[in-house]
Amino acid sequence: MTVLSSLVAAYAITSALAPGLRGSFVIDLFAAKSFRAFGHLAFGGVALFAGALQFSARLRFERPAVHRSVGKIYVLTVLVSGTSAAMLAPTSTGGVTAHFGFGMLALLWLGTTVAAWVTVRRGEYDVHRVWMIRSYALCLAAVTLRLYLPLAGIAGLPFEVSYPAIAWLCWVPNLVVAEWFVVGSSVAPLE
Repeated sequence: MTVLSSLVAAYAITSALAPGLRGSFVIDLFAAKSFRAFGHLAFGGVALFAGALQFSARLRFERPAVHRSVGKIYVLTVLVSGTSAAMLAPTSTGGVTAHFGFGMLALLWLGTTVAAWVTVRRGEYDVHRVWMIRSYALCLAAVTLRLYLPLAGIAGLPFEVSYPAIAWLCWVPNLVVAEWFVVGSSVAPLE
């Protein structure tokens, strides 16, 4: 998870900061919606990397101040990236199905992250952990999307057919696995 997250984070940050290295899709995105594209890619890349660090038990227990600082970075970058994503969703490639898929992803990512922040502020650390698992599962949609795209191409599926489905497949299974993990672990799900 950490390796794939770091690679996708590096891609996103590089795409946001280095115009000469952007692919045609990202070039078109920046041409039409530069502010939202920058917010989503640059801050989303930082969120992806920061979130991966947060799952280190060693960091949580041996360096709690670092864990809290990285957590604040995660929350702030999700707020920027998720808001940018929500603004990009209605104009995403793939039609209405993709618009709703990416829109739901953005809103759930924002909602789970805010819930994680609220619960940690209340000192509800076990509940906070559950919300963070959900939030990061949604953050990992950036990784699973980039896994599904080439697989759809290898399977011979046309982009215009596969992309609207991938707009949902990149996050729904992640969230299902997160819920399965939460239910199966010692952390009780929210009631």
